[in-house]
Amino acid sequence: MTPSCSASPSWRPSGRWSGRCSPTSCTRRSTRACATTDGRAAPAPELAGRPPAVAAGEVPAGRSVWRLVLDVFLENRLAIAGLAIVVAMVLFCFVGPLIYRTDQIHVMLDQASKPPSGAHPLGTDDTGRDMLGRLMLGGQTSLEVGLAAAVIATFFGALWGAVAGFTGGAVDSLMMRFVDGLLAIPSLFLLLFLASVLTTSVPMLILVVALISWLAPARLVRGETLSLRGLDYVHAVRVMGSRGPWRAILRHIIPNTVGTIVVNVTFQIADAILIVATLSFLGLGVRPPSANWGSLLSDGVTYTANGYWWLVYPPGVAIVLTVVAFNFIGDALRDGLSARLRVR
Repeated sequence: MTPSCSASPSWRPSGRWSGRCSPTSCTRRSTRACATTDGRAAPAPELAGRPPAVAAGEVPAGRSVWRLVLDVFLENRLAIAGLAIVVAMVLFCFVGPLIYRTDQIHVMLDQASKPPSGAHPLGTDDTGRDMLGRLMLGGQTSLEVGLAAAVIATFFGALWGAVAGFTGGAVDSLMMRFVDGLLAIPSLFLLLFLASVLTTSVPMLILVVALISWLAPARLVRGETLSLRGLDYVHAVRVMGSRGPWRAILRHIIPNTVGTIVVNVTFQIADAILIVATLSFLGLGVRPPSANWGSLLSDGVTYTANGYWWLVYPPGVAIVLTVVAFNFIGDALRDGLSARLRVR
């Protein structure tokens, strides 16, 4: 029943109606003071139909944080373009060889350094192998090493940082001084040393890249953990008698740093692809007939003076596009997971 107002008090036994309100009469001016039959304040007519205001830092009812992150991501055109490039590169490298079949094992010197033609859309390299097929093969190695090294480095770094930040004290100081000591060593020098003493292969490249890439996520997650360990729910876990720090770290700390971890993975993939390209350019990559984009670029630079542009530009463009695409995705995820953009 619609509440209405009158000058005399009405139906006071339950205290639901004031002296100005009754179930039979109401005016626009007194609507704010009226109450419905269930005791709740009736909204003013001019406010009816408007969504309730959302306080800063709160998530609107019916929408999860991840849905808001997705909305922010989809609004970023550069992120959509980056995602399309990554998907296209994955299809090109892993599905392309199933459609465009080439011989990447045998050497055919009579076909060496041929320019692009109908038979070879991107020409041939100095051993007569098709460059388009070589680009697909090199992309497989670069993407596999980049993705695997980024996941391993981020997982280990997140665990290291969470343990250090949650434990605190002397353990935190010792663990983080070890990280600082490794960060003080030039990464290129450390890469060259590891690559020279280890047998070069795809698993070894993954290990080498991961060994120098876990330091940054360790520092990031440790900083997040320092701000989380003082919250009430973490104290509640300790009061409830949790056995050791692992339950709090695995069940409460790391899940609440997932935003930082996800964003870091995308940047780590881009960095790993560049590191692999750098090692291969310096001659420390996988051995032929295997290839990656860095080794293809290194081989092509040798013939730049001869005008063999098809040996240089395709792998170089592939590296740049893939790295920039992952950076676009990382930037969009960082914006979507930041606190100031969770409520839109």
